[in-house]
Amino acid sequence: MVNYGRAELLRACLQSLLEQTWPRLEILVVDNGSRDHSTDVVASFAGRGVRLLSLPENRGFAAAVNVGVRQARGELVALLNNDAVAIPEWVEELVSGIGSLPGVGMCASKILFHGTGVIDKAGHLIFPDGQNRGRGTGERDRGQYDATQEILAADGCAALYRKQVLEEVGGFDESYFAYAEDADLGLRARWLGWRCLYVPGAVVHHHHSSTLGPYSPRKIYWVERNRLWLALKNFPLPLLLLNPFFSIYRLFWNLCAALLRRGAAGNFRRGGSLWLLLRVQVRAYRDALAGAGPMLRRRRRIRSTRKIGDLEFCRHLFRFRISAYRLAFGDVEAEIRTPPVAPHEKG
Repeated sequence: MVNYGRAELLRACLQSLLEQTWPRLEILVVDNGSRDHSTDVVASFAGRGVRLLSLPENRGFAAAVNVGVRQARGELVALLNNDAVAIPEWVEELVSGIGSLPGVGMCASKILFHGTGVIDKAGHLIFPDGQNRGRGTGERDRGQYDATQEILAADGCAALYRKQVLEEVGGFDESYFAYAEDADLGLRARWLGWRCLYVPGAVVHHHHSSTLGPYSPRKIYWVERNRLWLALKNFPLPLLLLNPFFSIYRLFWNLCAALLRRGAAGNFRRGGSLWLLLRVQVRAYRDALAGAGPMLRRRRRIRSTRKIGDLEFCRHLFRFRISAYRLAFGDVEAEIRTPPVAPHEKG
């Protein structure tokens, strides 16, 4: 578990891990230089098998996970956000899933927004320019994602990996700092022939964007910059050359959403301005290009070690594709604010 502040949520998260039905569990908390009393909260669990790894500063999610993975003793590594609460069977369901089919190296959970009955993520979907979004994000959970099935990649908020997979791909890319690093790792594992399975019985309840807030300029910056790096590292050349055209198409729908004050762009505009949104996007592109050199070197390593062909990789991407319209107009916040309909009120 990576922690940065939010001590009040951390306690509930740790308690949910101590209540797991899986008997052989090592709990590691990697603290990213929290300035609140988070480390005191972890210390209060020390006698119950929880171990604290303290970093002197906030090195981001990816770097902190890598620190924890290096210290972990198990053959399987589960990740859980500090602002999520897992049901008691969460680990047991994931362990059962990862051993159920050959070649499965990653398992994804059903992640629900805390206290709402709304789906946060049931695995990852991706747009052909590298922008990724949770499968089912913003939908009411009515059992539509209750089938165990293969998906593109797992969301790092609540996932299980074979340690072998994490070692083969070289861990999470620490350049990302936050956002898209889990999708990037999933794609790199795909290049090595590993599969990802969605396990609907592994349920966690997640507080939505509790660290930065859902429409933070920093979040939008990291999401846009990192999706460019993800594409540059992982996409076959023909798809990479088409990337600007896919991006223009996606940004057109984002502009429509912003002007109509709908979706994430529209909600951001309520708190900021269209000009600020544009400046954040431009800065993200500038910094993505500035970091292109290291990403191209990593791309060469991925290409030299891949075990599947470009056509098979593209089939995975388009099988788990999300539309630009859905990316632009999907309004998670509206679903969270809308109370669920009681059974006797349904038509």
